[in-house]
Amino acid sequence: MLWRDFFQLSLRALIAHRMRSFLTLLGIGVGIAAVILLTSIGEGL
Repeated sequence: MLWRDFFQLSLRALIAHRMRSFLTLLGIGVGIAAVILLTSIGEGL
């Protein structure tokens, strides 16, 4: 398969499953924020 095919397939999956994509991105964002917050607190001590 070509890169274009992979891109089209992934774009179709994101559009078809909007809520799941949103929740996944939200979870990743919360996880990154938690790691940054805990690292900042740890460095501050």
